[in-house]
Amino acid sequence: MEKLLSIYRTIDGLSHEEAQYHVSKFKKIIYPKKKLILKEGTTEDYLYFIDSGIIRFFVNKTHPTEPSRQITFSFIAENMFGSAYDSFITRSPCSYNVETVQETTVYRIHFDDLQELYARSPVGNYMGRISAEHLYVRKTQREISLLVNSAEERYLNLVKTYPNFISDIPLKHIASYIGITPQALSRIRKRIALT
Repeated sequence: MEKLLSIYRTIDGLSHEEAQYHVSKFKKIIYPKKKLILKEGTTEDYLYFIDSGIIRFFVNKTHPTEPSRQITFSFIAENMFGSAYDSFITRSPCSYNVETVQETTVYRIHFDDLQELYARSPVGNYMGRISAEHLYVRKTQREISLLVNSAEERYLNLVKTYPNFISDIPLKHIASYIGITPQALSRIRKRIALT
């Protein structure tokens, strides 16, 4: 909880008591590796702060003539806020899944508790806005990367973003995230290792 509390401590004019109150609304949960936190078709009730570990977001792609497969489109890791945010804010069922990559410790806040914090103080609104802004920036950067970067550049950006975790993410999820096959990813990794 110390990492989350330290974020609140950076807010000018926020008393220790108010910071403690906000943080008290978050509940600690430890999820095992490969735990499905949110299944498509259900509504996201939580905003998460990742204390340790990695979470991935993926869709199940099905096609009548091909085997179904999972396509990873996002990761969140230590010191990041995350959620199936579109489902969270619209209160509608999610069209994708959220799963841990490794054992992951989160502090999560329920939608209703977050609304109470928004109503209670400007700090609640501030933290909500900051969380939403971070999620938006990550989403936009991902979309731009898919449009303008090569697969190798997308891989290098992922390594740069998650230097402490890249070795913990299975290659099939990394390949899916950057939009290539695991075999193509192996070739990229070999080429990078030779340079």
